[in-house]
Amino acid sequence: MIHITLPDGSVKQFEKNVTPMDVAKSISEGFARNVISANFNGTTIETVTPLTTDGSLVLYTWNNDEGKKAFWHSSAHVLAQALEELYPGIKLTIGPAIENGFYYDVDFGENSISEKDFKAIEDKMIEIARGKHEFKMRSVSKKEALSFYKDNEFKTELIENLEDGTITFCDHSTFTDLCRGGHIPDTGIIKAAKILSVAGAYWRGNEKNPQLTRVYAISFPKQKELTEYLELLEEAKKRDHRKLGKELELFTFSKKVGQGLPLWLPKGAALRERLEDFLKKAQKKAGYEMVVTPHIGQKELYVTSGHYAKYGADSFQPIKTPKEDEEFLLKPMNCPHHCEIYNNSQWSYKDLPKRYAEFGTVYRYEQSGELHGLTRVRGFTQDDAHLFCMPEQLDAEFKNVIDLVLYVFGALGFEKFTAQVSIRDPKNPDKYIGSIENWEKAEQAIINAATDKGLDFVIETGEAAFYGPKLDFMVKDALGRRWQLGTIQVDYNLPERFDLTYKGSDNELHRPVMIHRAPFGSMERFVALLLEHTGGNFPLWLMPKQAIILSISEKYEKYAEKVLNLLENNEIRALVDNRNETIGKKIREAEMQKYPFMIIIGENEERENKISVRQHGGEDLGMISIQTFSEVIRTEINKTLKSF
Repeated sequence: MIHITLPDGSVKQFEKNVTPMDVAKSISEGFARNVISANFNGTTIETVTPLTTDGSLVLYTWNNDEGKKAFWHSSAHVLAQALEELYPGIKLTIGPAIENGFYYDVDFGENSISEKDFKAIEDKMIEIARGKHEFKMRSVSKKEALSFYKDNEFKTELIENLEDGTITFCDHSTFTDLCRGGHIPDTGIIKAAKILSVAGAYWRGNEKNPQLTRVYAISFPKQKELTEYLELLEEAKKRDHRKLGKELELFTFSKKVGQGLPLWLPKGAALRERLEDFLKKAQKKAGYEMVVTPHIGQKELYVTSGHYAKYGADSFQPIKTPKEDEEFLLKPMNCPHHCEIYNNSQWSYKDLPKRYAEFGTVYRYEQSGELHGLTRVRGFTQDDAHLFCMPEQLDAEFKNVIDLVLYVFGALGFEKFTAQVSIRDPKNPDKYIGSIENWEKAEQAIINAATDKGLDFVIETGEAAFYGPKLDFMVKDALGRRWQLGTIQVDYNLPERFDLTYKGSDNELHRPVMIHRAPFGSMERFVALLLEHTGGNFPLWLMPKQAIILSISEKYEKYAEKVLNLLENNEIRALVDNRNETIGKKIREAEMQKYPFMIIIGENEERENKISVRQHGGEDLGMISIQTFSEVIRTEINKTLKSF
C-alpha cells in the first residue's frame, strides 16, 4: 500500500500502481471526468501514470493553469501531426505550451504556409482529435532516438544533449514525438482549434542558426470558449497600444533613428511627465532623493556588478575611445551607478536608510524580430530606485515599498493582481552570484514581508534575478491578460561586490542591504500596458487634456477663450476647437480622441454664463456653471488619486 497526500492535506491509502485518474475517481466520478493532468511530488505526469511510492498528488482540470499547459502541450503534438500529414517532408523542432496556446517551430523546406492555409490545418487537427487517440509515453535509448530522427538535424541536436536513459517519446495515433511528458488523457478532449499566426524564428533563438517557421495556435475543450477567445482578440486589436499610440499621437518610431528606439511626441511626453511627477511626489513623501546618472559607463563598472558576465551578450558592444585605452557600455542597468553614488561618502548608521531614485534610461540589445511597439524596445526609461539600509531596517523598508507599489496600482485602476515571490533554483547555482546564506536571508525577508502585508502570493523557483530574489506583481488587465508590473528585489550581493559600508553604533564598518524597486518597471512598457488596459481612456488625472471646448460657431470664440482661462485657473487642462466645422463633426472627432469631457459653447451658454457638458461615451451632464464642472473634475480625480 502507498499513501497519497492531496492538496487539502488529507492522506489516502491505495494499492501500489494506482493512477492519478484512479485517485480522482475515488474522490468523485464527476470530478474525475474533468481531470486532464496531474503532478506527483513536483513532476507533471499523465493521469494514467502508475504511482509506486508515497507522495503528494495534485490533480488538474482545464480551470487550472497547469491543466491548460498540459492541454496546450498535447495540442502542439496534434498540430505537429497535422502539419506532417499536410506537408510531407517537413522537419519538426520544438512545440511548447505558452501563456495563451502553443506554437511549433518547423522547417518547411521548399514549402510555405500563409493565412489561406490555416483552415485546412485546423480541420486536420480536429479530424485527428476526434479519433480520441491516447497519449502514451515510452522510454527509448539514445541510439534508438538518434536513429529515429537521423534525417532531422534539429531533433538530433536536442537528443545529443540528453543523457542515455532519460529520453522518452510520446505516441498518439500514427505520430511520435520526442517529449518529456505531461499530457491530457487523449486527443478527444480537444474540441476546437485555431491557427493564430505564423512568424519567423531562429533555431534556439540564435540569429546565426537556420530560420524556421513558427506556427502559433490555440485550442479549447469547447467551441464556445474559442469563440469567446476570438472575440477577446478582436477587442485586443482595438486596444493595441501601437494603434492607439498612433491615433492619440503619443509616440512614433523612425527607421532613421533606429528600430526599438521610440520617439515621444508632445502629447506622449506630457503623459510621461505627469506619470513621473505623480511618482516623484509620492517618493518625496517617502524620503527618496532624486539622482541623475550618465547614459554610459566604463565596462569595468558592469564587470564589477556582474551584469557584463550575465548580460554582456544582450548589451550593445563596448564603445572604445579613439586614443585612450578605455571601453564604455551603453548603460544596461542603473544600480551599479547608484552603488557608486552611495560610495561617494562614508555613511553612519544614523544616516540610513539612503533612498536614491532616478528615471534612468538604459539600453539592451534586442533582436529585431523580438521588438514589439513599446513593450519590447532597445532603449527604455526605468523608474528605478535603490535603497541602502541596515539589516534590521530591511523589513520595514521592504513593506514601505510594497505600500508605494499598491498606491501606484490604485491610482491607475489596476485592481486585480497577485504577487509572485521569485527565488533561486538551488539545482542551478551557476545562474546566481553570492553566498547561499545571503540568498536564504533575502528570500525569507521577502516571504515574511509579503505575508505580513496580507498579499496573495505564490513562490516561483528559478525566477530570481542573478543577484537576488524578488517580489513581482502580476496584474490582470481589462481583457483578463496577466502582465508582470512592478518589482522589488532584496540584494546582499552588490553591496559586497562594490564594498559598500556604513559605520555602526559599535564604530565598526558594516555591510548595508540593498533594495531594488521599480513600480512602473519601464515607462515605455508601462504606457503600453496602460493604453491597452484603459483603451486610451486614461484616469482623469492623467489625461493630456481633460476637456475640449467646442464652439458652435465663430461668434462664440471670445466666450470659449474665457471658459478656457477659467478652467486653467482651476487647474483643469483644456483646449478650444474653433474650427469652422459642424458641431456634430467636432463631437465625433473629440470622441475618437477620447477627451473625457466635451464642453459645448453656444448662444444659451454665453447668455447664462454657463457651459453644456457632454462626457466621453455620450452621457449628457446638462448646462452647469464652470464652478460646478470644476467640482465634478476634482471629485472624480480624488476618487483615485488619494494622497500617499
